[in-house]
Parts: sequence; C-alpha cells; structure tokens
Amino acid sequence: MKDYTKSLPHHTEKYVGENDLFLEIFEGEDLAETNELRPPLLFVHGAFTGSWMWSKYIPHFIREGWTCYCMNVRSHYKSRQLDMTKITFEDYLDDIKEILKECKFPPIVVGFSMGGILGQKLAETVKLAGLVLIDSVISREVHDVAPYEELAQTITEIIVHAPAREELSSIDESTEDIEFQRKYLAMESTQAYNAFSFSTESQGISIDNASISCPCLVIKAVNSDNDDRHGKITAELLRGDYLGLWNMTHTGVLVGQRYMESARKILEWLRLHEVAA
Repeated sequence: MKDYTKSLPHHTEKYVGENDLFLEIFEGEDLAETNELRPPLLFVHGAFTGSWMWSKYIPHFIREGWTCYCMNVRSHYKSRQLDMTKITFEDYLDDIKEILKECKFPPIVVGFSMGGILGQKLAETVKLAGLVLIDSVISREVHDVAPYEELAQTITEIIVHAPAREELSSIDESTEDIEFQRKYLAMESTQAYNAFSFSTESQGISIDNASISCPCLVIKAVNSDNDDRHGKITAELLRGDYLGLWNMTHTGVLVGQRYMESARKILEWLRLHEVAA
C-alpha cells in the first residue's frame, strides 16, 4: 500500500493553542515575487479524517506557488486527544479560528465535507479571501429547498466509529486508495456529527448566506439529480461558481483516481480570481 503522506515535500509541523492542534505548513514554490502577497490556502478536513486526506492535492498547489496550511481539529490525526464525548461542532469552529491566527493574511479556506460546513459558518463572521467547498455537508437552507429522500438515524452512541471501508474498490477508488484511508480513519464526535446531520431530531447547520461576501467555489461529487441540486443551490446561495463531478464518490474526490478533476478546477478558479483581484 502506498502511503501518500510519506511522499509529501518537506514542510513545517507545529502544535497550536491549548489543545495542541497539529498544523502542517507547506511553502509554495517561489514562482513569482507576487507570491508573497498571495493569501495562504487553509485546508480543513472532514469528519473521521485529518490533514493526511489532502496528501494527493498538496504537491499540485505548492508547485503553483500557493502556501498551504493543513490543519487538524482537536482529537484528529496528530492533534492532542481529548474526551471526544464532550467535543461539539462549535469546538471545531473555535479550532479553525485558532489556526487563523497563524496566517499572515486572511486565507482561502478549502473545506471538505464537515470542513465545508465549518468553512461556511466561519465565513459568516470572519474575513476570508475565498471559500472552496468540496462535497460539503449541506446547510439547513439547502435542505429546505432540496430535502433528502430519507433522513439519517440520530447517532445514540457516545462516539461515532470510523467507517469500516470493507469494500475492495469503488467506482473511482482503487484498493490502494481505500487501504490508505483505512490506515488513518478514526472515530468522530457524536455531538458534532449529529449537529450537522439531518434526522428526525436534527435539522443541520443554518447558514446566513447573505453575510458571506468572499468569492466561493462549490465542487460536488454527484451520483443523483438531488446531489446535483444540492451543489447548485449551495453555489447559488453563496453567489459562487459550481462544478458537479458525476459518478464520483465522496472520498474519491480527494483520494480517488479522478481527484485531479477537482484539484484542477480549484487551481483554475484560483488563477481566475487572482487576476480579477
């Protein structure tokens, strides 16, 4: 099994704040003097995962001169382990705000899944240079327009166990891709998970889209018309750009065989908005 984290370029590692949040900083290659004025990219992982989930992406961004901050919220990957039964969605939001202090300029937040809904909530009150959502958890406002056909079950366990990933492959992930994830996937906070889920007892996270003014890009892994609607409605509410990637899995969009379709779109969008700025 190839461990993509082992092939990443040399970078700085540090622990931030009272909760020892593990942060990896990859310096962008110096392709132009203007790179010093570029906002950094702050990558925010999803539930069960950590900064390792960005391993395939990072080399492409640093080659184009982008400095990348890959954070880990409390009790994830190499961050200090705390009592996960007490961790909330708001705690994760506080963790991102703690990492923001490390950035010289307001960053462009790139959020995957849970990281996407955290990024949206953050952008309501914090100045960001941009917001990229990769198969983000949808907001309550999106669900009101295009509800799920079936609601999830409210999790009653004290923690949510990591996905087993017992399958050998998927429509866009090789056996190696899945084995890589199985090595690192870990448990998740039940309180945080239930907060952003949609069930008979939870209506998800509400987002005040009118208060978000930064440029936005929404990328969605699409396997149904409703998936596509969720992505398009999110982009419409955020007044952003949209890319729907059909026949792609939720995790495959980051670590699957077609991950470059998403990464390439982000790079194109970054170039476009850099020129526009």
